[in-house]
Amino acid sequence: MRDVIIIGSGPAGWTAAIYAARANLSPVVVASQVEVGGELMNTTEVENFPGFPEAVMGPDLMAKMQQQAERFGAEVVYDDATALDLAGDVKSVTLGSGETLEARTVIFATGSAYRKLGVPREDELSGHGVSWCATCDGFFFRDKTIAVVGGGDSAMEEATFLTKFASKVYLIHRRDEFRASKIMQQRAFDNDKIEVVWNTEIAELQGASGLTGVVLRDTVTGETRELALDGLFVAIGNDPRTHLVHDTLDLTVDGTIAVDGRSSRTSVPGVFAAGDVIDPSYRQAVTAAASGTVAALDAEHYLAALDDATHATPEAVTA
Repeated sequence: MRDVIIIGSGPAGWTAAIYAARANLSPVVVASQVEVGGELMNTTEVENFPGFPEAVMGPDLMAKMQQQAERFGAEVVYDDATALDLAGDVKSVTLGSGETLEARTVIFATGSAYRKLGVPREDELSGHGVSWCATCDGFFFRDKTIAVVGGGDSAMEEATFLTKFASKVYLIHRRDEFRASKIMQQRAFDNDKIEVVWNTEIAELQGASGLTGVVLRDTVTGETRELALDGLFVAIGNDPRTHLVHDTLDLTVDGTIAVDGRSSRTSVPGVFAAGDVIDPSYRQAVTAAASGTVAALDAEHYLAALDDATHATPEAVTA
């Protein structure tokens, strides 16, 4: 029987593992088979995480967090959680391999998933000109014409990063202003390779075996036009990964896991949540890490209370 199972390996999951391990709770981290490290594995320079004045690459930051967690004794399982049983005092997590892990507490830190455009053939052309990861695929578009869809910080960062490879980068946004931070916007505006296309959405993807262009729709007039492209990078946001707990934990109107105030306590005793899966607003690496701290401390306090109740004498309980 374990004390803590942590599902997820982003900043929230690794930070929870660090704190839980230092509290001698011997946590096991279910880190996934293919998405170890969360979204920061697809991020270039992280400039706003405290302690790195010269910036740090996202994958490097995640590797350091994992090393720190393992240094204190956290166990890492490279598999995916496929089913949960959270109802009783003993929680169980079933893995893709068929193995079942049991623990007295679970910390849910699964983060969020890339949001798709929802146009025909999007999945078909994924990896054939359509991508959600500039750092993964940017190299393949050297001296090509590409586009980035989105208006937030991620879209600005991806567009700016892709200018290292592409000869031209269109930045397509369905509104007439970005929601990105001012500094990120300015970097895009100041880059000669980037051309902003306002009030526009992707209506259609073109190309047989690979992307050759898109059909753009003006969100004001409804008019359409074609744009030849070699690549399209989608950066329109993320959705919390809550599919495993839709029928188990209470969710908010934003689709995130509901927690009690500033705590990480969910609607089920002994189950805690942290990171982007509870945060529809800030969604920063540092806030996710802080949230992982809260979850580990909440789990530690919960376990201590259980142990106190178990070891209490009948006289003490009556009193």
